[in-house]
Amino acid sequence: MKQVLTIQKVLNNNVVIAHNDVYKEVVLIGNGLGFNRKKGDSVPFDQADKTFLLKDEKEMEQYVNLLPYIEEKLIAFIQELLLFIEEKMGKELNEHIHVALTDHIAFAINRAKKDIQFSNPFLFEIESLYPKEYLVAKDVVQKIEERTGVFFPEGEVGFIALHIHSAVTDKSLRDIKRYHSLLSQLVEIIENNLDIQLDKNNIDYHRLIQHLHRAIDRADKGTVISEENKLAAMLKSEYPVCYNLAWKLIKVMQNQLNKPVDESEVMYLTIHLQRLTHKF
Repeated sequence: MKQVLTIQKVLNNNVVIAHNDVYKEVVLIGNGLGFNRKKGDSVPFDQADKTFLLKDEKEMEQYVNLLPYIEEKLIAFIQELLLFIEEKMGKELNEHIHVALTDHIAFAINRAKKDIQFSNPFLFEIESLYPKEYLVAKDVVQKIEERTGVFFPEGEVGFIALHIHSAVTDKSLRDIKRYHSLLSQLVEIIENNLDIQLDKNNIDYHRLIQHLHRAIDRADKGTVISEENKLAAMLKSEYPVCYNLAWKLIKVMQNQLNKPVDESEVMYLTIHLQRLTHKF
């Protein structure tokens, strides 16, 4: 027996909001799904190409308010992109990406048409930390350029990669950006204290940001790693500059995250910092 839903609101020819007995309101997307339909009409569930639930009333309201400003063809195309992302990532996407990525792509196209470009200061770090998301984002940008004839600056690949990472990890974009801002602050402290200019193409830099990112994530989750007292004592004795700098970085993490950071992180940071000085 086919499940039939009751339309609550027709947003456009391709998108309707319908009532579901279990989830209440769901968004149904399909080619011509809303054509000649009105509130109270029935719509078979299997007619939709994509169904998603926005449990957050604020997100539902944002999505409904966003759609009138976007061409229907673009809305349908963005749904194609979301299905492509889901397939490539091999994971179900958090539903909030429907609002976030629809909004981002629509306005990114408008910015590109007006030749307004936003720089992305974390582009290298995003590619390094989220390589799979970055590659999928490159494919997404290529598809957008082929379909619309509008070309994006390279920074947009990074922004879209962040949206993808947010959707597959259930982390908010706000928290991810907070991580990156803290990461940038830590790198700046390292450069200033060691009086060096880090080469972003160097493998040691890649390893450093990977470790810093994992350290921030562990601190945010309250994860504790094993402690090696003998190793800590040796590092403190042999590499006092890097050891003290590692402690400084830990203190910055604690202040920014407002959470304690496992003291064992100091050992591993010391090793990474010493590598950067090419004396390890």
